Amino acid sequence: MEYSGFRRSLCSVFADGFTASPPPTNDCELSDHSSDSGTTYTSSSDQESSVSDCESSVSSGDGRRQGLEAALVKLGEGDRVYDLIKKRFLASLGLLGAHVSVSAINRNSHSGFTGQARLNAFRVYLKAVEDKCGGNANVKYGWYAPSSKDEVSKIIGHGFGHCQKIGGDFGRGVYLAPDDSPLECLNSLSADEDGLRHLLLCRVILGKPEVVLPGNSEQYHPSSQEFDSGVDRLLAPKKYIVWSTHMNTHILPEYVISFRAPACLKEFLKTQLPIRKPTSPWMPIPTLIGVLSKFLPQPSIALIIKYHKAHRDNKISRSELIQRIRRIAGDELLATIIKSFRTKIFQCSNSNCKRFLKTEAGTRLSTKVVEAV
Repeated sequence: MEYSGFRRSLCSVFADGFTASPPPTNDCELSDHSSDSGTTYTSSSDQESSVSDCESSVSSGDGRRQGLEAALVKLGEGDRVYDLIKKRFLASLGLLGAHVSVSAINRNSHSGFTGQARLNAFRVYLKAVEDKCGGNANVKYGWYAPSSKDEVSKIIGHGFGHCQKIGGDFGRGVYLAPDDSPLECLNSLSADEDGLRHLLLCRVILGKPEVVLPGNSEQYHPSSQEFDSGVDRLLAPKKYIVWSTHMNTHILPEYVISFRAPACLKEFLKTQLPIRKPTSPWMPIPTLIGVLSKFLPQPSIALIIKYHKAHRDNKISRSELIQRIRRIAGDELLATIIKSFRTKIFQCSNSNCKRFLKTEAGTRLSTKVVEAV
């Protein structure tokens, strides 16, 4: 038995990422069907376990296996799926990749009655979203950062109803990072008693996503029938938002990756943030807020002020502050304001203005950042 059409060409996955592919039709053997040659790449460990993992109960020589162990199938080094996930994960970590070692990658076998039920529910909703969206359910792979190994076990065994991180600035739901952005998840990970950190690689039905601005903490479902999920931005999103109403039907946990990272991981991540001096037009954030207040409604200005204070208190990074301002104000308005401000500064010839340019040390927003995608 196999996932009919479930695995794409390894080459195309490397080129395009873990993007949409046909839904699984069975839950046993892992295959990667090459669209070019028709060759089927099968995980050897999956072949060996294809019978036992497809039964409603999984047993071992010592009797029935329980909990997380029963639900997962360990992939070995040399397995094509293992090598693909490991290589892409480490490459996506950038400089941190050299300091991280992958200890294990396990596949969710979707065994047992509840596992099969969740798998079938995912298929049903995938087909429904496909029909709604003209044949494209916009299925992606995304990383979820569990708070502990115990949460991994609860999610695999009982679904995201036991998720400890439902909600935040973007509303009530499960937040995932795209498969090429695992760094977005690492800050919230803690090591277990063995020094391991764990991430879930999940298949996610996005359908038609809507842009969700930070601060919509009470939203828990799509804003209208037109949408199915949320993203922080439409172009190259860094956050997928699956609403709490959809979290157990639109997310399918597929793999658990366990790895070791430096003990001072959070401090290490901070050192990797590039410190760049703006080379294109910029303006201090307080000045920008003053100008924006002439164009944006008061609630939006209050939200920007709140985020600016959070940045000054070291609660959010500079890049996160900028991204939030961009979402609220829009790039076109920001670029126009900043360029206009810079033109006025250069036209100013009095000594006070020159001194301002030399001594201004506040946070600055650059059009180079605004225009970057």
